[in-house]
Amino acid sequence: MTANAEAVFQSWSAPLGLDVALCLTVLIYARGWFRLRASFPQLHGAWRLVTFITGISAVWIAIGSPLDAFDEFSLSVHMIQHLLLMAIAPPLILLGAPELPLLRGLPRKVVRGVASPFLRSNSVKRLGHFLTNPAFAWIAAAFALIGWHIPAAFDLALQWPWLHKLEHATFFAAGLLFWWPVIQPWPSTAQWLRWSIPLYLFCATLPCDVLSGFLAFCDRVVYPSYLSAPRIFGLTPLADQQSAAALMWFSVTIIYLVPAAIITIQILSPHDPQSGRTVAPTSHTLATEQAQTPKFEII
Repeated sequence: MTANAEAVFQSWSAPLGLDVALCLTVLIYARGWFRLRASFPQLHGAWRLVTFITGISAVWIAIGSPLDAFDEFSLSVHMIQHLLLMAIAPPLILLGAPELPLLRGLPRKVVRGVASPFLRSNSVKRLGHFLTNPAFAWIAAAFALIGWHIPAAFDLALQWPWLHKLEHATFFAAGLLFWWPVIQPWPSTAQWLRWSIPLYLFCATLPCDVLSGFLAFCDRVVYPSYLSAPRIFGLTPLADQQSAAALMWFSVTIIYLVPAAIITIQILSPHDPQSGRTVAPTSHTLATEQAQTPKFEII
């Protein structure tokens, strides 16, 4: 570790509020998950608990760990944060099908008095239906990605801490919206046919390719803030920019290709249980699990 990197690391302090919020979220989810498992063992597999906790851990690594102290000095580190918040944490959290465990984990008075009336509101249902429409989700993710990487907005976020936090929140929210149609967590229902999702994922790589290509082949440093930043990893600002671009291009391609391939296999796999042929495993099984379990009240 260089002297500059060590100085940055020593200047970092844990964000207590974020740590408490993330730990509380995990505890509420785990409490609800264990309650569900006790009543309906087949409803929520252990892998859902693991994926949810892993997703929350990815959020912590991005903005609650010492990694956050380095994003003002390295675009590559900043890009790792964006990937964690948009492409890694959201799908893992949604694979945990968080709504039911979180509701079961909350105190009954909170669910009955606040959460349940809110979620059952027609206006909330209509808003949720609109926000999770694949077209809107794709546009929101693309605008968040391109908008925050405009040099003026990017440098302002580095200078103003509150705007930097808003940037991270926007990436995470856009990531949740983007991955919703792909994961389709219970109790949501698909708004588009399943065969359109691989195309949806492919099209999502295009804004990332444009941005990463621009950063990689531009012959100047796009974000002036990094010109005067200490070189904590021994890279020049331009080399750091090219490294960040390569990281984005490679990671996004792999992260989007894997679910697209899985969904394509699911679509092409047989679905007749009487055929005797094996159906490919799917990440979109909670609705089926729910249909096969007894009906029960949330509280």
